[in-house]
Amino acid sequence: MTFQEKLQEYADLIVQVGLNVQQGQYVQIQTTVDSIEFARLVVQQAYKAGASHVDVQLSDNTVTRAFFDLAPDASFDDVPKWVAAQRDELIDRQGALLWIDAEDPDLLEGVSPVKLSRYQKASSTLLKRYRKAVMNDEITWSIAAVPSEKWAKKVYPELSEEQAVAALWEKIFDVVRIGTGEAVPKWKAHIQQLNNRATYLNSRNYTTLHYKSKTTDLHVGLPKGHIWMSGSSTNAAGMPFIANMPTEEVYTLPDRLRVDGTVSNSKPFIYQGNRIDGFTLTFKEGKVVEAVAQQGQQLLEQLLTSDDKAAFLGEVALVPYDSPISASNTIFYNTLFDENASHHLAFGEAYPTTLTDGKHMTEDELLAKGANVSLIHEDFMIGTSDMDIDGILEDGTQEPIFRQGNWALK
Repeated sequence: MTFQEKLQEYADLIVQVGLNVQQGQYVQIQTTVDSIEFARLVVQQAYKAGASHVDVQLSDNTVTRAFFDLAPDASFDDVPKWVAAQRDELIDRQGALLWIDAEDPDLLEGVSPVKLSRYQKASSTLLKRYRKAVMNDEITWSIAAVPSEKWAKKVYPELSEEQAVAALWEKIFDVVRIGTGEAVPKWKAHIQQLNNRATYLNSRNYTTLHYKSKTTDLHVGLPKGHIWMSGSSTNAAGMPFIANMPTEEVYTLPDRLRVDGTVSNSKPFIYQGNRIDGFTLTFKEGKVVEAVAQQGQQLLEQLLTSDDKAAFLGEVALVPYDSPISASNTIFYNTLFDENASHHLAFGEAYPTTLTDGKHMTEDELLAKGANVSLIHEDFMIGTSDMDIDGILEDGTQEPIFRQGNWALK
């Protein structure tokens, strides 16, 4: 396939499988000016699929950086109300939201962690209704990515800018199964395989997971009624969609009060345009009681104090070491890709969809069942080639789930 044909197949895949756009559905696209050409292809495909309106909201990395460098101090506690109104309309219309990620991984490097933390807290508070709609899969939402020049140079610093962009495009095409003209059926088969993994794990009803590697020894309790899910979700109208493209994970929620031991990251954690790396976390009764990072210590501390539940976990996700993204031997410096190359955990909010009847519970009811409730949800990668994971049943029996980084299950 030519490059243009691959672009077209990618746009079609996002609309057909990622968003699964329905006749008469309202669509919002959030992206940067770096990806406007690709966004136009997605818009065209969305209308062909029957979308009623497709609105595109563009941001600009230079403008974003100027805000954090030059805006008055009070601005970091104030998010314009139209941002919430825009997302409220999406919810009211039962629309579909697409992020096309093309940001610079180093965009906010050097910005005060206090500024970043304050602005995120203000944004999360304003968008609480929208966050709940996403976490509960009330609406369709999906994230895909395209290269920007700065992102590509971060991944391939040895190449020229033009070569780096071309190389990153080809890597993205590869991991999202683009290039043979059969992306849609390939994705449907892939999702079925992930669903089969989730079905098996649900049948075992483990009470605890034990992670063990050279750098990790961690017990993660699972609450009663936990549900393993794949990358395939279903919105309030019963329509399936894929939240992350690519996706290689099956995931559930931990019992926020039953996480004990130590764990180290295996890939850089890009948070608010800054890199946090080389960190080790110690958990006791669910909470991070010690966090030591070689890079980004202050930002990590700010993250863990975003609110009173930020230092607890909200997600546990299993990804084989031999996944296509991991096998590419590429660090993407982008969570969408790097989390799908590695087992990962998430600080903060749990997905209510991973708990039986969780969608219909209040925050207090979720907390009582062991789910975490927070203003943040931030994934960090922990998987390594030597990691073993055992599932522990209620009677204490241990079963191998992963050995040497990969599935031990048939």
